[in-house]
Amino acid sequence: MTNLRTPYSELDQFGSIMAYYMWIDGSGQNLRGKTRTLPKKPTCVHELPEWNFDGSSTGQAIGENSDVIIKPVSIFRDPFRRGENILVLCETYHHDGTPHPTNRRHACSLAMDLVKDQQPWFGIEQEYTLYDSNGRHPYKWPEHGYPGPQGPYYCGVGSNRVYGREVVEAHYRACLYAGVKIAGSNAEVMPSQWEYQVGPCEGIEMGDHLWVSRWILCRVAEEFNINVNFDPKPMEGDWNGAGCHTNISTKDMRAAGGLKHIEAAMAKFELKHDEHIKAYDPNGGADNARRLTGRHETASIKEFKYGVADRGASVRIPRHVAALGYGYFEDRRPSSNSDPYDVTSRIVKTMFLEETKPPAMVDTNEITIEC
Repeated sequence: MTNLRTPYSELDQFGSIMAYYMWIDGSGQNLRGKTRTLPKKPTCVHELPEWNFDGSSTGQAIGENSDVIIKPVSIFRDPFRRGENILVLCETYHHDGTPHPTNRRHACSLAMDLVKDQQPWFGIEQEYTLYDSNGRHPYKWPEHGYPGPQGPYYCGVGSNRVYGREVVEAHYRACLYAGVKIAGSNAEVMPSQWEYQVGPCEGIEMGDHLWVSRWILCRVAEEFNINVNFDPKPMEGDWNGAGCHTNISTKDMRAAGGLKHIEAAMAKFELKHDEHIKAYDPNGGADNARRLTGRHETASIKEFKYGVADRGASVRIPRHVAALGYGYFEDRRPSSNSDPYDVTSRIVKTMFLEETKPPAMVDTNEITIEC
């Protein structure tokens, strides 16, 4: 591990701060970023200047017209530079002020504004796999073989069962410092696979906090010369995939008798299953097709079903929620590399913003929400 607190980290910045601007690139899966100096720490995001980057180097423009504008939307404390330095999450725009096609946050924000009276809360369980520095093998797996079968690794302890805890612990603390609403973490079923949870977050905040938590995870892993893999099925065979299970609750679902609102949402989800699958990974369902097989704690991608305490269902209603009669539900379909803006906006569209019809009558064109 490199030493984060080098002697240079202690040098006086004489009032200036370093602001790391980050944005989602053309892949829809990776974050890019760069640093600029500001004369003082801003008191709110609206004080931050817009900036730009070379979109031809990020899959977001051609060389002849390569400037893409980045507009700050959220500020976090910088757990690496510390002090008054900040992380700045940005949206991408064309030079004429229209949202860039890769700007999924803009449409999500519009949807969340339309349903704000419903007070949608989200909590996302981000799964991922740690890989060796060469990117060819899961971290500490045999180079020419496999570890023992799944079973002892989930929530395990011991160097023969858990690989990469140093990254997990550092990431947790860094998120807390940054102001990310991290809620917990655990070792997963496949060795070198982990999960952390972010939330509860309301509305657009969910996507903001999850994306920044991903950046922090990758940045922490740099210090240990380890790679982070968000692929939903990193290892073929009898190994669990990786998801981004999304927990949802609205004002009515949290009130007494809220279970009936959860069950009403299930009826709508069933009619919109195909639309959800397309929104739940960055490749329109192709990534999830490798994971949602009906095995390894998943439902088949070809069907929708829900159940109480059923981890083989598309949607799980927790046992205690069914007993209480109110609370939340868990959509287990989103992939580990899904865009949380697409996931959460798809959910609120289905529950509140679209008329649900039998599948034969569904308009396959994406519905665009205007201001």
